[in-house]
Amino acid sequence: MVSKINSFTIWGIDAYPIDIEVDISKGLPSISIVGLPDQAVKESKDRLKPAIKNSGYEFPSGKIVVNLAPADLKKEGSYFDLPIAIGILASLNIIKQSIIDEFYFVGELALDGNVRRVNGILPMVLKLKETNKKKFIIPYENSFEGGIVEDVDVYPIKSLNECVEFLTGKREIKPVKLNIQDIFKNREKYEVDFKEVKGQKYVKRAIEVAVSGSHNILMIGSPGSGKTMIARRIPTILPSLTLEEALEITKIHSVSGILNGPIVLERPFRSPHHTISDIALIGGGQIPKPGEVSLAHNGVLFLDEFSEFHRDVIESLRQPLEDGKVSISRTRGRVEFPSRFLLVAATNPCPCGWYGDNQRECHCTLSQILKYRKKLSGPILDRIDIHIEIKSLPGKFLIEEKEEESSEEIRKRVEKAREIQKERFKNEGIYFNAHMNTTQVKKYCILTDESKKLLQHALENLKISARAYDKIRKVARTIADLDNSEKILPQHILEAIQYRCLDREFI
Repeated sequence: MVSKINSFTIWGIDAYPIDIEVDISKGLPSISIVGLPDQAVKESKDRLKPAIKNSGYEFPSGKIVVNLAPADLKKEGSYFDLPIAIGILASLNIIKQSIIDEFYFVGELALDGNVRRVNGILPMVLKLKETNKKKFIIPYENSFEGGIVEDVDVYPIKSLNECVEFLTGKREIKPVKLNIQDIFKNREKYEVDFKEVKGQKYVKRAIEVAVSGSHNILMIGSPGSGKTMIARRIPTILPSLTLEEALEITKIHSVSGILNGPIVLERPFRSPHHTISDIALIGGGQIPKPGEVSLAHNGVLFLDEFSEFHRDVIESLRQPLEDGKVSISRTRGRVEFPSRFLLVAATNPCPCGWYGDNQRECHCTLSQILKYRKKLSGPILDRIDIHIEIKSLPGKFLIEEKEEESSEEIRKRVEKAREIQKERFKNEGIYFNAHMNTTQVKKYCILTDESKKLLQHALENLKISARAYDKIRKVARTIADLDNSEKILPQHILEAIQYRCLDREFI
């Protein structure tokens, strides 16, 4: 008798339905799994026998063939332990095939028959919502993650025996249902705040502009000037996540196995070490997995010590910064990972870190400084809209008990500017000024005559590329939005030019 079980596999961040066929016939006792399984799937046959026997059922003493269809799609992970075990028990007439047909199954089996959690439950539940069958049996540890999707009945089970008793009507298990709106209302507040950052008014303003228009930013300053402290507070001024954004992020985190809770409630803040590889940053592998740029989707990617990253790692950022996605091609297919993030990079001005500092002397030679700065290529710097210098604060500023502006006050202005952009681009397929193409820049970045003269003067005196020219106009558009100005005025152009310090000094 051949039994058929419904399951899922993950490719990229999307789930694909899988048919698992189990056939038991006479012959030497063996288990054979076909259908492009990886090593983790192949190892499931060594977990199946003890798991079934320790759950109180007899393991068949014949030839067992398991087919994972479609056969041309690579299968990986431990998702198929539970459905294969159910298929074996169905072939022994312990469970009726008509009952199994109503459900989808995923889960990893322990040797004692318990069911362990797996990654990628949310993409599977979202995919199941599109099918006719709406019942899903998953590990108990994944129950909250699966219960956030409406119109799908998710049944959490702790063991193989519990699953069999449920399918045979000996045990009642109620589907898990969570109210997402209630979860969103009870979000935790950030532990950090911009009011803890003393002084640095110019830097805070640049950060506000960057966040308002989703402009990438590079901070250059000596050690201890506050670059990392400021960067870690950027999520506190970002608008709250929408449900659609939260689901996008949760899918990525679920597949990556880093999901903590039923759904992501705060915008991601990823800060990888400068020794990271290009694959770990961008994503990839034999079976492609999301990298840090995708884990930071709809959030912040902070690259501290930016100049210390390997050159090939920095250059690999070109596509995600330009397109907002990562495309990875393999012999088995092509995968796209979303990677629309706000890049916040920080670096020292020279190898010793004290060039231009008011309090300490730099001992680097000119050739050392130039060599250090050339680690950041022109194409990468062109893709970063805002470059600002951060100066160390004198001791008197640190001692003063001055009330600084809070994150909540800054966030209100950011939200207002983003609402203007949302209305402006409602029919354009984008959301922020930073994402405008050349045609949209001409359409929406309207300059006054005096603004045009100022920008022309800057082009003649600064070695600005065509891309950097567009960046200045986009940043000026965001500054105008913060001022609630329809046109880009001279002061907006002047401020935008100030945020290109590398065009003035690093040449």
